[in-house]
Amino acid sequence: MGKAAVAKAFEDIKAALAVLNAEVDECGSEPFADADPLAGLADGCLDILAGARVAEAGLAGLKARAAVKYADTAQAIAGPDAPVQSLEMAVAAEIGCLLALGTRAAGAFLAASHALCKELPPTLSALQAGTITWQHALAMVDETATLDPAGAAALEAHFLDPDVPRPPTAAPIGELPAYRFKAKARNWRERHHPESIEKRHAKGIADRRVEYRPEQDGMATLSAHLPADQASAIWNKLTAAARELQGPEETRTLTQLRPDLCAHWLLGGTTSPGAVHPGTGDTTGAGIDTGLSSSIRAQVLVTVPVFSLMGLTDDPAMLDSYGPIPPSMARKLAANGAASFYRVLVDPRDGAPLEIGRTSYRLTKAMKRALQLRDGRCTFPGCNNPSLDNDTDHLQAWQHGGYTGISNLAQLCPKHHRLKHATGWTSTAATKDEPPGWTSPTGRHYKAEHHDWEPAQWPAQLAPPWKIAGRSRSSPGDPPDFVYVGSSPGEEGLERFLHAFG
Repeated sequence: MGKAAVAKAFEDIKAALAVLNAEVDECGSEPFADADPLAGLADGCLDILAGARVAEAGLAGLKARAAVKYADTAQAIAGPDAPVQSLEMAVAAEIGCLLALGTRAAGAFLAASHALCKELPPTLSALQAGTITWQHALAMVDETATLDPAGAAALEAHFLDPDVPRPPTAAPIGELPAYRFKAKARNWRERHHPESIEKRHAKGIADRRVEYRPEQDGMATLSAHLPADQASAIWNKLTAAARELQGPEETRTLTQLRPDLCAHWLLGGTTSPGAVHPGTGDTTGAGIDTGLSSSIRAQVLVTVPVFSLMGLTDDPAMLDSYGPIPPSMARKLAANGAASFYRVLVDPRDGAPLEIGRTSYRLTKAMKRALQLRDGRCTFPGCNNPSLDNDTDHLQAWQHGGYTGISNLAQLCPKHHRLKHATGWTSTAATKDEPPGWTSPTGRHYKAEHHDWEPAQWPAQLAPPWKIAGRSRSSPGDPPDFVYVGSSPGEEGLERFLHAFG
């Protein structure tokens, strides 16, 4: 069959595309629905979008396999004596010209395709089946790049193996935006990397820098590569200060206010940042000292495994809206008592948060803090807005009989809060431990994104099996009122610690 079969297959694909385009143009042989043609057409277009996504993923997998097969064949034809570097350049150039890609983009595509086909077969299979997209596959390639084969296989299995236990209400990774999956994969990689996060962080500290890049239209990009706690605090402080300035008289968007505030503070301004005057960098509207630079605090949640906080293990902590950080950084934030950082302790038995520290536990905002722990971010599908910048919303409205409890509350960013009340988007039920899913006006349901909590590492002196209330246990699944029986200082210290914070 050969080339004839290939040509015939692509002719069939073109014919199928013509049929689908005709359906979008309402030129099909019959309407999507006789009773309500307009609603039927809208629903049919969504079906086409869903099918196109699966088809695109399958074609992406085909492209990757064809590129790698071409590279392998070219190498075989060239023979063992051909210069390796020159051959790789020639192969990348051929693929780049064929796919209209630049040299670097073609090389990156070929490298990712090689990783998928030779090192990540479950990811390639998921891509070909259409359960993940090409962007999800690239995220998997990136996050497994520095892992050994066993580590890469474990990461793949954790997210792609159907036998791995997951809450039934949790969205599969293919239903999350690729950048959200990348964040989850990065979190898993940080927790399971064979090299300590402390060592890797020490290397990263040496690479801290500020970069300047000229752009078009009289603009430039200024970026800073900083430790995660500093970067998160700066971003959250900019967001909080920008929201403080918003109001009926403020015409700038949140996106515009952040850089205005950043420039204002870095250039030593002491007055309210006005709008930038085009072409000069001067501001208008300045002159009123709002005290924003000192009154606005950078609020950040820091989730810390109890043993890491005690210095007994090197389990990473979690910085809200960022991900894993070295335990030394978390201990520093907790020890310094920075009011901007809310410490969250993690139960060593299952990795779930215990509570916020005593300084915040009895505040009137305790329920909101508990909600932030449960949801992690805005609960709307695909939204990445961080915990401390969201609104607390009743899933069933108060005026319609809704109660104020964790199971009837959810975090929503201001944009999606407005969307919920202004359109037909509705939430599904939440629980004390699980955020709500969402149902669109067309009736399609989207599951919630869940935390990937894991049991903490146990220090050697406390590792199972242990005795609890006279019973021997071999796994960390005890009730909250457990009491350790033993005389070692570590056990006694943990008992006091958990009774103090549990």
